[in-house]
Amino acid sequence: MSMETTAWTQLYSVMNAQRERRPFARATLRRIAGFARPHRRRIARFIALSVATALLAVATPVLAGRVVDAIVAGDDEGTVVRLALLIAVIALAEAALGLVSRWFSATLGEGLILDLRTAVFDHVQRMPVAFFTRTRTGALVSRLNNDVIGAQRAFSNTLSGVVGNLVTLLLTLAVMLTLSWQITLLALVLLPVFVVPARRVGRRMARLQREAADLNAAMGTRMTERFSAPGATLVKLFGRPDDESAEFAERARRVRDIGVRTAMAQTVFITALTLVSALALALVYGLGGWYALRGSLEPGAVVSLALLLTRLYAPLTSLAGARVEVMSALVSFERVFEVLDLKPLIAEKPDARTVPEGPVAVEFTDVRFAYPSADKVSLASLEEVAALDTRAGTEVLHGISFRAGAGQTVALVGSSGAGKSTIAALLPRLYDADEGSVRIGGVDVRDLSAASVRATLGMVTQDGHLFHESVRANLLLARPDAGEDELWDVLRRARLDDLVRSLPDGLDTVVGERGYRLSGGERQRMTIARLLLARQRVVVLDEATAHLDNTSEAAVQAALAEALEGRTAVVIAHRLSTVRAADLILVVEAGRIVERGTHDELLAARGRYAELYRTQFGGAAASTGRPGPDPLDGAAA
Repeated sequence: MSMETTAWTQLYSVMNAQRERRPFARATLRRIAGFARPHRRRIARFIALSVATALLAVATPVLAGRVVDAIVAGDDEGTVVRLALLIAVIALAEAALGLVSRWFSATLGEGLILDLRTAVFDHVQRMPVAFFTRTRTGALVSRLNNDVIGAQRAFSNTLSGVVGNLVTLLLTLAVMLTLSWQITLLALVLLPVFVVPARRVGRRMARLQREAADLNAAMGTRMTERFSAPGATLVKLFGRPDDESAEFAERARRVRDIGVRTAMAQTVFITALTLVSALALALVYGLGGWYALRGSLEPGAVVSLALLLTRLYAPLTSLAGARVEVMSALVSFERVFEVLDLKPLIAEKPDARTVPEGPVAVEFTDVRFAYPSADKVSLASLEEVAALDTRAGTEVLHGISFRAGAGQTVALVGSSGAGKSTIAALLPRLYDADEGSVRIGGVDVRDLSAASVRATLGMVTQDGHLFHESVRANLLLARPDAGEDELWDVLRRARLDDLVRSLPDGLDTVVGERGYRLSGGERQRMTIARLLLARQRVVVLDEATAHLDNTSEAAVQAALAEALEGRTAVVIAHRLSTVRAADLILVVEAGRIVERGTHDELLAARGRYAELYRTQFGGAAASTGRPGPDPLDGAAA
């Protein structure tokens, strides 16, 4: 390794190591050992290879010196040829060991990334919905990318660097001391001139790098928001293009200025250190030559010392920054473990049961619920706040009790924010009730396995979310083994088959981020088609027809009537016309059921339901209890 390369390596290490430094617990090391344990044999071989490579690295300068001595002494040509061949063999062996060592390094590092990423991904999937409603998606993805890769460096780079550099340093010092202790001391005296500037410049450049990273992150966030389909629409409708451009350009100019300052600092630093290394070599040759002319040092030893000098500075400078490199890697591990240590509020019991076969009923018994406080479901670093709110949430459901018998439809109506969607979220166990019980098929959902609940209960939410994948992939989420004919059947029943056939790639057409290439009604019908494909025994519809016009709503209501036949259903709706045929209608206000009954019973009671109905369809008919012509009557089959 040349002096210039060594300088660049040291500068890079210090820059990255200065990004974040903080104390760490011994428990972190134990947990790292736990992740490394399955790879311990490979790690041992990797360390052995690093030691062997270090031995060969020191051997070459020594042999080069002997070649010079052989030439000066006038030895026969065979001696020089043999030494040259030995140097060639060592070079080949060093190259081969380097390739094998790199393979071990790559497999170790990538294996660790695989283990950490899958562990974090699987753990995050078990987190409750409350976790995702609070966490910044970008911060969470960063844990799976940047921090996991940072942790990987501890094995692929730092581990091999520390072992190899330590062995190389000890061997180089030993050989140099045997050749000339005076020149060796001179080399060590010049070391601070090489290391100290690297640390100072490294800290300065780390600050510049952090500032540039913050500015780039701000620009990235701005571009992500403005370049998404909803964001671009909002900017075109209400934005100020000139102001947007000026603000973006200002950040871009600051990044440019930082880039120029960084480039100049790097160049000045590398030039200075390269000059120092050249002066060090000049001193070695000068002092070594003076000793050689006086007969106190062999000419070959001077050459060996000059070559060994580069082998001395490289490991010394690397080891000087090894501590902060290790600390930086440990910080990455701690940030990963921080996510893994966040316990899911909803856990499956070891002896979890399955939902009984056949038609099932749904029952709420005196259910009370408050959304969990932030400290129970999230991390301050994932929300980018100084500290999480530890206050308990306010109770939003107060003694909810009702029963939907097998095959019955129960409708929840009421004002926005009354608690209807919260009630629905307790059925698939997106949250757990604080008091009371929620039962499916007579079994408390807390005693059921997650797989059994998913197989029994299907839910269509009001946002109609779709992944940025094909129509086929979005449908197969419900039932991966569904055939082509089944896909077209559910699309026909959801009144989407003609639309999908008209798309460029049919079932393989990508629907765009969040399904944005489809209209709101088309997205919602796609989620209904997914529900039809799943064939679950309990169905929860949370404003399933909210985005449909009258014509589409009538068509989808017909499909839903077919899909819900013989199934238990909980339906949330603001359009009261869609729930007139429900077996039971519950009026929810402020987290309480204030009225219950059939459509006719509730109209006759002239309470909150009649008030809501009057608001939608006119006061005279509702107040008499004899509803007149309903403008959406065709959709209320």
